[in-house]
Amino acid sequence: MFRRRRPLLRAAVVGGGAYMAGKHVARRSADQQQQEEDQNERLGDLEQQQAPAPAEAPAPSSPMIDQLNQLAALHQQGVLTDDEFAAAKAKLFGT
Repeated sequence: MFRRRRPLLRAAVVGGGAYMAGKHVARRSADQQQQEEDQNERLGDLEQQQAPAPAEAPAPSSPMIDQLNQLAALHQQGVLTDDEFAAAKAKLFGT
């Protein structure tokens, strides 16, 4: 009677071990797939952030605007004082 139970016990142990190993492999596979999906999502987010923004239409340019920009640049660089900048603007606007 004991001899019969040992093969059954052995089969149960081997079968249980195989079941646990299969479950472990399935869990690892699911974890790996989840990590890959997360990584792909992060890469997609980074690609969207690095995509160039659509170029804005250039503002219409006129000689007066160009001269104002030059005056403003000179004022910011310290070449023109506040009074000189105001006088140059007034002259440009004809006032």
